Amino acid sequence: MSARKDFLGQPAPENYVAGLGRGATGFTTRSDLGPAREGPSEEQIKEAIAKRAAQVGAAAPTAYGAPDKKPEENDDNERYQDPENEVGLFASGTYDRDDDEADRIYQDVDERMNKRRKIIREARENKEREDFERNNPKIQQQFADLKRALGSVTDEEWQSIPEVGDLTGKNRRAKQNLRQRFYAVPDTVIAAARDAGQMDTTIADDAQAGDAPGGDMTNFVQLGAAREKMLQVRLDNAVEAPGTKTESGTATTIDPKGYLTNLVQSEMKAGELNIGEIQRVRKLLESVRKTNPKHAPAWGASARLEKVAGNQVTARNIIAEGCKRCPKDVDLWLENIALNDTHNAKIIAAQAILYNDRSIDLWLAAMNLETDTRAKKKVLRQALDNVPMSARLWKEAVNLEEDPNQAKMLLAAATEQIPLSIELWLALARLETPENAQVVLNKARKAVPTSHEIWVAAGRLQEQMGHRDMVYKVMERGIKSLARESAMLKREEWIAEAEKCEAEGAVLTCGAIIRETLGWGLDEDDDRREIWMEDAQHSIHRGRLETPRAIYAYALRVFVNKKSVWLAAAELERSHGANEELLKLLEKGVEACPNSEEMWLQLAKERWSAGETDEARRVLGRAFTQNPNNENIWLAAVKLEADNDQIEHARGFLADARREAGTDRVWIKSVTFERVHGDTDAALDLVSQGLQLYPKADKLWMMKGQIYEGLHRVPEARQAYSTGTRACSRSVPLWLLASRLEENQGTIVKARSILDRARLAVPHNPELWTESVRLERRANDMDNAHRLMAQALQEAPSSGLLWGEKILYFEARTKRKTAAKEAIEKVGNDPVLFVTLARIFWAERKLEVASKWFEKAVVLDSDRGDTWAWYYKFLLQHGTEEKRAEMIRTCVANEPKHGEVWQRVAKDPGNAQVKNVEDILKLTAAQLESV
Repeated sequence: MSARKDFLGQPAPENYVAGLGRGATGFTTRSDLGPAREGPSEEQIKEAIAKRAAQVGAAAPTAYGAPDKKPEENDDNERYQDPENEVGLFASGTYDRDDDEADRIYQDVDERMNKRRKIIREARENKEREDFERNNPKIQQQFADLKRALGSVTDEEWQSIPEVGDLTGKNRRAKQNLRQRFYAVPDTVIAAARDAGQMDTTIADDAQAGDAPGGDMTNFVQLGAAREKMLQVRLDNAVEAPGTKTESGTATTIDPKGYLTNLVQSEMKAGELNIGEIQRVRKLLESVRKTNPKHAPAWGASARLEKVAGNQVTARNIIAEGCKRCPKDVDLWLENIALNDTHNAKIIAAQAILYNDRSIDLWLAAMNLETDTRAKKKVLRQALDNVPMSARLWKEAVNLEEDPNQAKMLLAAATEQIPLSIELWLALARLETPENAQVVLNKARKAVPTSHEIWVAAGRLQEQMGHRDMVYKVMERGIKSLARESAMLKREEWIAEAEKCEAEGAVLTCGAIIRETLGWGLDEDDDRREIWMEDAQHSIHRGRLETPRAIYAYALRVFVNKKSVWLAAAELERSHGANEELLKLLEKGVEACPNSEEMWLQLAKERWSAGETDEARRVLGRAFTQNPNNENIWLAAVKLEADNDQIEHARGFLADARREAGTDRVWIKSVTFERVHGDTDAALDLVSQGLQLYPKADKLWMMKGQIYEGLHRVPEARQAYSTGTRACSRSVPLWLLASRLEENQGTIVKARSILDRARLAVPHNPELWTESVRLERRANDMDNAHRLMAQALQEAPSSGLLWGEKILYFEARTKRKTAAKEAIEKVGNDPVLFVTLARIFWAERKLEVASKWFEKAVVLDSDRGDTWAWYYKFLLQHGTEEKRAEMIRTCVANEPKHGEVWQRVAKDPGNAQVKNVEDILKLTAAQLESV
């Protein structure tokens, strides 16, 4: 055998470290031979690896065998630690303010770009999230319709659902219950629980009186003394009785009636900060005062802290010391005056004025300490001797004078001392007679040529004296003078001045300001008309009327032929003015805009409303002359004659209108006129003639069918509706009339067929889907009604009419609110839906909430008559007489014209004698179904 040992039996090479190639380091412990020693150093490892590489003829590994860098290539890391010690490339550079400014600009640009990228990124992420949620809806959203459908499950169906059995754990729980054992609780445990919260009042024989359970002596004397000390502290913090202070500052007597109240107030003030916070702030302020005794805010803050904590005496001492340290600080003196009583405050005020004799606040504080008027005047005279240029002091002195002559003398002296004070000049002018006031204002204008207040006051003075023309001349001169001095206000500021004059009763001055300044700063190519109309509307919203009148008057002088301006001015007079002014304005309007049929019709209506029927006829005659063959004027003449029971004259006007301006609307009005007055044959003849001229007029087809229905000639009515739906396939009311005719005849199948064809001709129409659902509901086919309602909500998911029908008739009472919430999320603001919500709360007797929803509905769409009718029906049961009267006035002012029931009532020939909105409102409310 060879004496050579195997590999594992051979001794390790020198400095061998196991796992060196994997990054391990060598070490030994005391369990090895000899004491602990370190492994080979980094230099030894590099040398060994390089030697081994040389023996095998390979390059040394870069981790250990790479040669060291040259000294000039070594980086000195220390030089990057101090930015002020730059070497190398930046050794000769200079870093000045320009570099700092450039760095700041680059930083601002980077921040703005990051913000912009953030906004774009967030928008993109939100869009991606919305797309993901829309494409991948939640489970609850996918099954929302199925959950709603569970509302129609009956109680018997719920009872028939089998219970889920628990076969896996039932037997196991039964066995566990059998293993449980119950044992009676021992009496000792019950007795110990009973005695756990009781106090032992007996004294043990082997213990001394006053010993604690642990053997320590309880000093009851010290406890009593501590309690008395706490009570004394609380008493000291109470309000001291005047004249009973001791040397320590505590009160020797207590007001028995006001003690508790004052104590509560003191605790409330101290309760704003807890004791720990007060101590910390006190130490901090004390440190500031010691560090900088001349820092006045620290003294004031310390005094206020002690005042809040209830230490009045300490606060006075601190503020007194602060006044000594900082005698030129006015705020400290004012705080010192406020912390002391009247007697001491007067002394402190005198000391403060010695150091600050030109402080207006100190002089006014000293004056307010006096109770006698003569003493106050004396203080103010001394103040004016020291500070004669203070307008505040002069005004206070004038306010103290009860004699107007003395006040005028003071104001005259004040204006000599302070000629630039506009308030003093205006106050003096108000006290003088009108003649002397003119002299005063002239002096003021020369002293302050840039003041617009003086020119406005001069205009108001002329208005007060009754010189109407001088008001406009004064304002014209004033505007020119201010323009020369470059002291013109903005146009909006002049409008505010005009509104101020209007509020104070100076109407002429208000109009003069508007006339001279409304066009200031606007060129002819600007949208002046729109700007002025907007200014007038803003003034109206602020409750002003004369200012918008002046604005409209100025705008009408510039845009004399603009119909919109005349109509806006007429609307202002109609809403807030007198009828005479409205008639004058409309007369001027028709002269300026003779081709405006709306102006003529408004003038004729106002004449007729005022009872001037002949004048209204003359107005319409003039309108015919200016606007021949105008259908609106023809129809207005017909309405005027019909309202005055001149039936033949109205019929003649209609015949002339059909001949001169034979539009489809004229033919429709003619047929309506004959139906209302009971001449059915003439109505049928006219409707047939009209259909020959206008076969696409759906209203003519509807009227023909309704006439035949009224005569109980069902085949002719069916034929009229059938022909009309073929000629006007997009007319929803025509389809509805055809369907209801078949339903009234009992042929539900035909009615259903007509509605199916209507939905194909007019897809996504909520009225047609609602009528289909109602048809099935009236036929008691609720299964088909539920199916149609589901399809309808898919076709028109944002229809308030459909959602209202579903909530009221297809949801249980307990689930109506949930369905209403879902409807609001999908529909938004819809008057029909709001009325549905109001009816729900009405049925639940939540009357205030129901009233609010009705009000929201009428505000949202005041043209819908059904909403007003539901609100009126609600007020009939739960409203007051005043509330109903106010609601009727508002409804009449809005003149609603639409609504399912409202239109049926208003256009019924049987209601021909119903001439006002109030009657239609009451009839509509009577035909509404009950809640």
